Amino acid sequence: MSTIFVQIAAYRDPQLKATLKDMLDKAKNPQEISVGIAWQHSPDDVWDELEEYKSDPRFKIIDIDYRNSKGVCWARHAVQQLYNSETYTLQVDSHMRFIQDWDETLTDMIRLLQWKGHKKPLLTSYVSSFDPDNDPAGRVTNPWKMNFDRFIPEGAVFFLPGDIPNHASIKKPVPSRFYSAHFCFTLGSFCREVQHNPEYYFHGEEISIAVRSFTHGYDLFHPHKVVCWHEYTRKGRSKQWDDDKEWGARNDNSHLMNRRLFGMDGEEQSGHDGPYGFGKERSLRDYEKYAGILFSRRAIQKETMENKYPPNPVYESEEKWLESFMSIFKHCIDIGFDSAPENDYEFWVVAFEDGNGNTLFRKDADKDEITRMKADPDAYCKVWREFPTDTLPKKWVVWPHSSSKGWCERIEGSI
Repeated sequence: MSTIFVQIAAYRDPQLKATLKDMLDKAKNPQEISVGIAWQHSPDDVWDELEEYKSDPRFKIIDIDYRNSKGVCWARHAVQQLYNSETYTLQVDSHMRFIQDWDETLTDMIRLLQWKGHKKPLLTSYVSSFDPDNDPAGRVTNPWKMNFDRFIPEGAVFFLPGDIPNHASIKKPVPSRFYSAHFCFTLGSFCREVQHNPEYYFHGEEISIAVRSFTHGYDLFHPHKVVCWHEYTRKGRSKQWDDDKEWGARNDNSHLMNRRLFGMDGEEQSGHDGPYGFGKERSLRDYEKYAGILFSRRAIQKETMENKYPPNPVYESEEKWLESFMSIFKHCIDIGFDSAPENDYEFWVVAFEDGNGNTLFRKDADKDEITRMKADPDAYCKVWREFPTDTLPKKWVVWPHSSSKGWCERIEGSI
């Protein structure tokens, strides 16, 4: 029988016990599963007591006072050290639900891909969502994939979930450019070959693992059918950054390491070697050609923007390949309701400037957009803008104009 090492980094999560129960109840061969948990918890929390699992030989639990946590990558790295030569490994979050016989379904997919010639297949995705308050009725029934969203100002790549077209007629997993840390199923050796960098905090985690796994010879795929569900809202849960006063500095350092890993924004490339660097089976350039992403310019190809399956087209020369990229800047400006208190705004100037104060792009918000933003349930206006540019903006400007007060206070922020 094949064994599966399940990795879970849990932080004060009321869904942890339900996740563990569902995972074991739905497994076809629960006796072949071992579970490693970074259990970051508080004595005041009553919902995630794991006493019933502490005597279960399948479980290895790292008991962590939540005040000692250093972030999700640190916790995931700690769990990886519990790997004990299991055949496969599954990394999931602590707020998941599973289909019946999920373990057999996933191992069958891996074996099919190996039979198709992929020596080291890796299944990953932003899996379909569920709602704990409306379960199972609220489960999404279509399988999801990961689409490119944007480079954030700090340099990390963000993704969005999207439906897999014509999934009902597809018989095998589909190619992926990207990696999701909340769902990854692959060979157990991944735990040793591609370990999470414990110095990373949060942002940059997924794109760095995607490229590192690819360079270590792993072929990335999305499951073509729903295997499990993920709860995305995190409602009712404390997040590590809610409790950690140092999280901002940790995240800034993570962004810097990520830019250095990819040689972005003039940073000298470093960290390619060692336990958290790139592998030897493929290069960073091999990944960029496969995925249609050029890190040094924060640029992507048309096929990547259109969410077509990789690999991207092959060009006759390096020069032609480089010419195929476009740089798209996409950003969300957050304006608190208290900074925009008027109810009669005619428009807002929305502009982005370079380091010398020159306007790179301007698209004003009209009355309809302002009305939609001021109805946002998060109590702040989200001003989304997207435009092509080869120059990274350094500042955004929002300057509201109202019928009764004319020009209001100018709002600015650094990027």
